Amino acid sequence: MPSTTTDTTTGPARMGRRERKKAATRQAIADAALHLFLERGYDEVGIREIADAADVSTTTLFKHFPVKEALVFDEDADQEARLLAAVRERPDGQSIPAALREHALTTRLATAEGDARFAAFTSLVARTPALREYAQNMWLRHATALAQAIAEESGLDAGDPACTAMAHFALEAPRAAYAHDDPRQAITRAFDLLEHGWGALARSEAPSSPPEA
Repeated sequence: MPSTTTDTTTGPARMGRRERKKAATRQAIADAALHLFLERGYDEVGIREIADAADVSTTTLFKHFPVKEALVFDEDADQEARLLAAVRERPDGQSIPAALREHALTTRLATAEGDARFAAFTSLVARTPALREYAQNMWLRHATALAQAIAEESGLDAGDPACTAMAHFALEAPRAAYAHDDPRQAITRAFDLLEHGWGALARSEAPSSPPEA
């Protein structure tokens, strides 16, 4: 509900407070949703329950989150910023595929040694088809920006198809890895392909020719 108190501050300051309030409301909704989803399962929780838990109306909820799946993924813009930073701010001597591999391992794959809440979140996404699909589509929305960053860092044209292909591969690889018994190893293996190229990888896996008689 809007405040009835008269605000005598300047416009930009008032806008700042308004934005902070909106951000706080959005965070409260996202926190309530995640708590309920982790407690009972994504499909077992309704929108009205989430709104009640966050003490907002369903109309307010939908102003912040247009679809139910979006309640789980509240940092889309931040995710893109971190993805691009992984390429642009990588250590000296580190290749772009290696930087993207590290990003995939640390951002899109939880480990037993990692944060327990993040591990629970990842498990929730992995076992919920609607969330898996939404998550992958969310990541793929960053493909154009990632391809541009790869091109800039490589000194290639912005529209170079190799940069586009690498971006899509890097964003798709973690999803494919979830089907394997050891997702961490699967991601590492997939990025080895980017690092060394298919030809080199195929040669390393080919059986040795028997010695000539």
